[in-house]
Amino acid sequence: MIFARATNNKKKLAEIQRILNALGHEAKSLAELGVCVDAEETGTTFEENALIKAKAVARATGMPSISDDSGLEVDALGGEPGVYTARYRSKDGSHPTDDENIDKLLYNLKDVPKENRTARFVSAVALYIPGDEPVSIVKRGTCEGRIGFERRGSDGFGYDPVFMIGDVSYAEMTAREKDAVSHRGKALRLLGEEISKISFE
Repeated sequence: MIFARATNNKKKLAEIQRILNALGHEAKSLAELGVCVDAEETGTTFEENALIKAKAVARATGMPSISDDSGLEVDALGGEPGVYTARYRSKDGSHPTDDENIDKLLYNLKDVPKENRTARFVSAVALYIPGDEPVSIVKRGTCEGRIGFERRGSDGFGYDPVFMIGDVSYAEMTAREKDAVSHRGKALRLLGEEISKISFE
């Protein structure tokens, strides 16, 4: 099955395509579909924002749409950055670079010892199928870990270089290793189980 994918983030799209391909599905980016959708993420949860984006893209393309809203929750920071993960360092609503966000995170945790740097990545993945009787499904996946003291590894994106599982960061894992344990991989596999029950005829 081919789905419209509500992102133009090339690294995130590549990761989602990998996971969906393993489940027998394909995702097309907005650029590939020749559409431009800028849905305002007004939700207060990952689930709400994922569904907002999926609905907007499905309505623009007429296709079943998959969207994810994901982020990092750090216990020592009261769950921050949370739904503001991508804009953590932003002062004016713009999108900071990954390095700027990581710099702020490490600064805010500079006095926090290893045992208190627990964190988790969260991914809410939404499927929206337009039609006379629209279908919406949202699944959540999480991955527990901790925030390291410095960047490690050169793969991945976002906060991957400082998110540690044991002694290995997301950015030090191969794509296959990350997909097997990641928040997004877990959420997409749960969604895949639901997709297999749906007739698209």
